[in-house]
Amino acid sequence: MHSGFTKIETLMADVKTKIATMSYLPGTRLPSVRAAANTHQVSPSTVVEAYERLVTKGIIYAKAGAGFYVAEPTTPLSLAEIGPKLDRVVDPLWVSRQALESSDEALKPGCGWLPADWLYEEGMRRGLRRAAKADASVMSNYATPMGQPELRQFLARRMANVGITAEPTQIMLTDSGTHAIDLICRYLLRPNDTVVVDDPCYFNFHALLRAHRVKVVGVPYTAHGADVTAYANILNEHKPRLYITNAAIHNPTGATLSATTAHHILQLASAAGTYIIEDDIFADFEITPAPRLAALAGLQGASQVFYIGSFSKTLSASLRCGFITTNPRFLEGLLDLKIATGFGGGQLAASVVLSALSDSGYRKHLSHLHSRLAQARTHVLPRLAKLGITPWILPQAGMFLWCQLPTDSKLPKHNRASELARQCLAHGIVLAPGNTFSQAQNAEDFMRFNVAQSNDGRIFEVLAEVMGKTGF
Repeated sequence: MHSGFTKIETLMADVKTKIATMSYLPGTRLPSVRAAANTHQVSPSTVVEAYERLVTKGIIYAKAGAGFYVAEPTTPLSLAEIGPKLDRVVDPLWVSRQALESSDEALKPGCGWLPADWLYEEGMRRGLRRAAKADASVMSNYATPMGQPELRQFLARRMANVGITAEPTQIMLTDSGTHAIDLICRYLLRPNDTVVVDDPCYFNFHALLRAHRVKVVGVPYTAHGADVTAYANILNEHKPRLYITNAAIHNPTGATLSATTAHHILQLASAAGTYIIEDDIFADFEITPAPRLAALAGLQGASQVFYIGSFSKTLSASLRCGFITTNPRFLEGLLDLKIATGFGGGQLAASVVLSALSDSGYRKHLSHLHSRLAQARTHVLPRLAKLGITPWILPQAGMFLWCQLPTDSKLPKHNRASELARQCLAHGIVLAPGNTFSQAQNAEDFMRFNVAQSNDGRIFEVLAEVMGKTGF
């Protein structure tokens, strides 16, 4: 039973989820009262009451002597109704809203971006000034479907630095990294397909996949990448259509993929016919480049890898621009989807991004950013240690620490992280509890901290108070 739900509400939620995910199509006859009672281990009267309540909501209807049926048309898509009923503090949609909607005064050690003054503001301003002086078409016209040629040429040269060989004609610009994943999912997936994600993984993967009404399976993530044995078992059992993962620095763990694991993952996926989306949004946070699946697989021939990225983490989250790089045989379908769902991209964002990335000061900005993040880790780790909060691994780069909470606090034995997040939110502190990132919901003792957003002493004072730690 869902936590906090009555038996009737649990049964109603189950029916609504099956309708939302299209397991029950319009006109489908629901299980009989007796069958549903046996399946859910409840009384027939409970099933009757649940069905009657769904009838009053217009979700199903009754036929005299013939049972209950899904109403026509299907109710509008509600992402909140799809997937397990989660405590709101670990629901990806709710956590995202808290981080995005909180006031400027709120402290956000759980968010996934840098403070504004850590970004390349000077380069962005120069790019905006250059764009303002450019041809009027940059300010007013749609871009070509593939996107600005000059930025695509620049990205092709940039990818070569991590071993990826791609022509500009293999690169399509998008509105963001999320937009890139959404387009690929539209292209590849149908309702009830199976998708593999890392467990834990970036929580918006969960939210986005809800919208595509697919089944999601988590593969345990290790310090060197996905657990290869578990991955092989998942491919064999579930026959997934797609695997979504991070390149370079993993979110939320900060781990990096090893060459051995990368080769195993590619071999298994290729044999199973499973597509891969490799999200390299944290490429510029790297100090020592990790292996890229796209580099090892190549992006020609039989390759089924989609390599994506964007620039919201180091340049600006306000000026949206991302890209997809892949095998040429997939581009026509992706282009059609891009036109159908967004018509034409904008030239302005691409022009400013190109200007900032090619600016002579960007390399210096990254060097300073790497040093600043290293200093932040050095500052945050001992403060967490005083609270008994320990990192799963010590990442060499990036902004995230994936940490385990102590057992000797006044937090409850179960759902420690969600309860900590709930109480800290009342103090204006937005945290990211572990189960937000976990498909299996087995990370209740973990929390993701963003070291760049954890430099305010009030964060640790509130943590100490809520956890019952004295002498902090």
